[in-house]
Amino acid sequence: MTPRRSPMHSQPRTPVTIARTLGRNQAHHVHRHTMAGFLLILIFSMLAPSIAMAEGTVSPILLAEVAGQQADQLASIASDEAALTLFIKTVGPALGLKDAAGTLGAKRLPGKMVKELGLAELSNSVYELMAALSAWQFADSLGHDVGQSSSGTPLPASARQDWLTNRSRVDSLPDLCRLSQAAQTLRTSATAPTQQNNDLPLAALRTVFDSSQQATAAWWEIYGWKERVRQAKGRARLCGTWQWVIHNHQHHEEQKHTLVFPPDGPMSATIPALSEMIMLGDGIYLRWEHNGQIQEDSLLFIKDNTKLEGSFVNSMGGWGAISGKRTAPCRP
Repeated sequence: MTPRRSPMHSQPRTPVTIARTLGRNQAHHVHRHTMAGFLLILIFSMLAPSIAMAEGTVSPILLAEVAGQQADQLASIASDEAALTLFIKTVGPALGLKDAAGTLGAKRLPGKMVKELGLAELSNSVYELMAALSAWQFADSLGHDVGQSSSGTPLPASARQDWLTNRSRVDSLPDLCRLSQAAQTLRTSATAPTQQNNDLPLAALRTVFDSSQQATAAWWEIYGWKERVRQAKGRARLCGTWQWVIHNHQHHEEQKHTLVFPPDGPMSATIPALSEMIMLGDGIYLRWEHNGQIQEDSLLFIKDNTKLEGSFVNSMGGWGAISGKRTAPCRP
């Protein structure tokens, strides 16, 4: 969004906290005569999943447990199809990713919906997760074999190793495979150098660590998929040119602003003052930060996305109502 005039429209003052700026009477007036209270409920409901995450309801900490429980199944993955099937049936639900697993398991989705839901991107994240878990399982089993017995350092089957090589982003995995192959070769000879025996378990430990990091990163990508889709849909609705009429109760004045919201891309590149945008259904939360000043806008789409209504409050004591209308459609 490239605002022709900054929405931080109040006269410059020393920034103070919103809680101190708004007295009890003013805050009560805002809640009664604007939609702020309603939108705060919407925003809280959207933040609830994050709170649940903090309480441990859903967490990537389960990755280690799942990698152990599904070791045999992970050891048999040799293709994207097998990885996706195991994720949909077992791994996804076990890791708290039921929405992603259910969507990927749905049959005969329309092409438009497949694109809107970003299923190609989601599938790639699933492949990365499953490859990381598979590499984790291989390295962990290899480490146990080396530590317990001198008779077992198996390499993955050719098809599985090819799939892991193509899909895994674990940088230490190729080195582990090389050392495992070298150990097997040395085992058939008369001697096996002590240094070689030390290198292999260390490489296995390093791969376990790298795989766990990669699996965690992929888990977060999948976990955030639904929110990314929601935000993309909301930004598509907001895209275009808008004229906002802002009534500032602090100064009893009305101002007009023309704002241009782009279709996609990093907001900070086109809207320097906009630091945060949250979309939830018809609700929009915008946070602006400029020269130490903060403004928050709470808005609702009305009349088939052609108008906006809501309120604002800022750290300079400004507060009031916002109404907007779309004056030009979205332009890529």
